[in-house]
Amino acid sequence: MSLGSVLEMTYQWIKAGHVIFVIFWIASLFMLPRYYVYHQESVPGSVEEKRWIDRERKLKSIIMTPAMILVWIFGITLATIGHFWADGWLSAKLLLVLSLSGYHGYMVAYGKKLARGERPMSGTALRLMNEVPGIATALIVVLVIVKPF
Repeated sequence: MSLGSVLEMTYQWIKAGHVIFVIFWIASLFMLPRYYVYHQESVPGSVEEKRWIDRERKLKSIIMTPAMILVWIFGITLATIGHFWADGWLSAKLLLVLSLSGYHGYMVAYGKKLARGERPMSGTALRLMNEVPGIATALIVVLVIVKPF
């Protein structure tokens, strides 16, 4: 096996890892606001509320945050190996991924408020927040596949 074929196979495995963890991360970003809706609808201090706090914690710590970290690691590796840093589509994609990372942080912070008993957003607002990852994902897919610039 030549060095070129080994590097190509390695690149494909890194790309597969990137896509796998993007799916995990985006799925979690879809789930968390929905969890928050149900959490907010539970009675403060109830057993049900405590269950939602535990579910949210597990989703964030076991799936969502590790997936985001791996998305960044694999993505930076792909951009470096593929020499994509000067490409306009990658700059736009990075801006969107950075925005999703900020959204991730905002959602984690909101969960801490819920766990303290604060409920600053309505269920309707949380349902609307649930659209953010879908819109960002659609734009990112277009940038990666179509490479419009």
